[in-house]
Amino acid sequence: MYAIEIKNLCKNFGAKQAVSSLCMKVPMGAIYGFIGENGSGKSTTEKMICGLIPKDSGSISLYGKDYTDEGVRTKIGVLIEAPGCFPGLTVWDNMMIQASNLGIRDARKEVVQVLKIVRMEGAAGNKYKNCSLGMKQRVGIAMALLGNPTLLVLDEPLNGLDADGMRIMREVFTDIVKDGNRSILISSHLLGELEKVATHYGIIRHGKMICEMTAEQLDANCRTYVGLKAGDLQRAKNLLFVKFSRVEEDEAGYLRVYDETTPEEIVSYLYENGLTVSELMTDKIGLEEYYIDLMKGGNQA
Repeated sequence: MYAIEIKNLCKNFGAKQAVSSLCMKVPMGAIYGFIGENGSGKSTTEKMICGLIPKDSGSISLYGKDYTDEGVRTKIGVLIEAPGCFPGLTVWDNMMIQASNLGIRDARKEVVQVLKIVRMEGAAGNKYKNCSLGMKQRVGIAMALLGNPTLLVLDEPLNGLDADGMRIMREVFTDIVKDGNRSILISSHLLGELEKVATHYGIIRHGKMICEMTAEQLDANCRTYVGLKAGDLQRAKNLLFVKFSRVEEDEAGYLRVYDETTPEEIVSYLYENGLTVSELMTDKIGLEEYYIDLMKGGNQA
């Protein structure tokens, strides 16, 4: 059973097809990174999952039940766009209002618990309008956690955060799923940050799911390369093209050789042709480069 299972989901806005025959599986206990360009259908899909907009066709199941089932709806916590908070009220008062809206019995106890999860217990007395962007995002996640949902749907929760804010958010996500009882669906453009926490990925383009994979499958699919710098980079590049079939120059000025080879073989080959290597490394591409490759058709999932 999956936390989310979608089959052939479609949504049109007039003549524009926003989501087309989309299929998706979010395992229980997963941090699922939902990736795609602007306008690819991520937010539309999330809004359909949460019941905020109707689907045109296809099916959405949550924990094996139709997403309209009243019992299963109570298992979802949502943060799409911005938290609905009163700017002049404190974080605590906003949380208590939301807890009251949800009919939570022991509201004070639960608000304390969720603020602790998102590392906001020390800022409960701050007025919401005085909170940083990262703090506001964490308040939104705390609100989504009220009622003890087992599925969180978060739309771009990392946008605009500084390095420390992202670090705290990663810790929060990891804590939320650590007992295996909760799952998180996160859409984000910040692929380098998403790669640090996600256990599963779904890549969407023009409303269609291009591929789904686990973090382990991504690691296996990411190409390994030998990177180097030499005194005459253009001559080195020309020489490498003679011997190897996949050679690229990256933005940092390194030549990358993606063929199956060794650093020693490359250094020896260039030395024999009168070139000395000044820098040498082996590495593999990350999620962001994999995604760019996939969008260009360079990788097959």
